[in-house]
Amino acid sequence: MRTIAALIFPGFELLDVFGPLEMFGLLDTDFHIDLVAQKPGPVPSSQRLEAIAAKSINETIGYDILFVPGGRGVREEIKNHDLLEWIEEVSKNAQYTLSVCTGSALLAKAGLLDGRRATTNKAAFGWVAEQGPDVDWIQQARWVEDGPFYTSSGVSAGMDMALAAIAGMHGSETAERVANICEYTWHRDSTHDPFAKLHGLV
Repeated sequence: MRTIAALIFPGFELLDVFGPLEMFGLLDTDFHIDLVAQKPGPVPSSQRLEAIAAKSINETIGYDILFVPGGRGVREEIKNHDLLEWIEEVSKNAQYTLSVCTGSALLAKAGLLDGRRATTNKAAFGWVAEQGPDVDWIQQARWVEDGPFYTSSGVSAGMDMALAAIAGMHGSETAERVANICEYTWHRDSTHDPFAKLHGLV
């Protein structure tokens, strides 16, 4: 069983977190998920609904997978040195690191994506790219896989990325089964990204 540290912070995006975690959570004999925040307890999302973090960043760094969402709160957390140090340490000890939307800005700011390919929310592409000038930012991509790192475009793209990660770990048949349970149409093509054109990136 792989353990997942799913980071939440004030202003995280609901679907960034709970869309992908639905996919992993359906494989409850393969993945154990902890919601982790700076302090344990309720954490408000961008939509003001709260999620309960069971663990704090001070409790443990021993996870197999680090999961980092985006949301309005990223613009504050990008200045949170304690959180960035935790992200860097957990990622370096993990097998995989995943981000959704502007969560890749936190990975980039922590120096984890330097020299790697990555993507992010197309509406915030310019700002995110500024956080990691040494990252090879891919403008047109639903998600990008580079070694142990998976980064996705905005919000709903995280579910496609999660299924791709599950396919990488447990095979495409398992990922397809999860998508079918969710009645979700899985975009298997990682380059399927109409929003890059919408936001003038291509």
